[in-house]
Amino acid sequence: MFKQEKIDRLTGVIDKYCHQEGSLMTILQRAQEIFNYLPEEALSMIGKKLKIPLSKIYGVVTFYSAFHLTPHGKYSIIACRGTGCQVKGSKKILHTIKETIGINEGETREDLMFSLDTVSCLGACALAPVMVINKDYFGKMTPEKVRTIFGQYEK
Repeated sequence: MFKQEKIDRLTGVIDKYCHQEGSLMTILQRAQEIFNYLPEEALSMIGKKLKIPLSKIYGVVTFYSAFHLTPHGKYSIIACRGTGCQVKGSKKILHTIKETIGINEGETREDLMFSLDTVSCLGACALAPVMVINKDYFGKMTPEKVRTIFGQYEK
């Protein structure tokens, strides 16, 4: 999608939600869906329309780990480091993910295909060890399953 198309989509989102009380979070979430991160230009547009200082918007964006100020991959991977997952082998799973996609946690691949993050718990302990790609949960992971799953995403 071209940059102007994304800006037009963001304008539509802002216009849709700007009159609702407490709409900042919703608008930021939608903006990140459009751009795959929150560029300064988008934050400035949001601030002007909502009459919120940019410093306050940055405060919100930097407080919540779900928001990204740098380009994020098309596929956002979250690996669980919770106790339940660790007991079931999450360290080996995380190592296999890193090895398979070629990045470390907190990084985005140069081709913007994948970003990798970890969390303390995904709340899906019955599926341990678990990872999420975008909004899809993958449970009972093994190194072989990791390689198979990412092989499908690479196609």
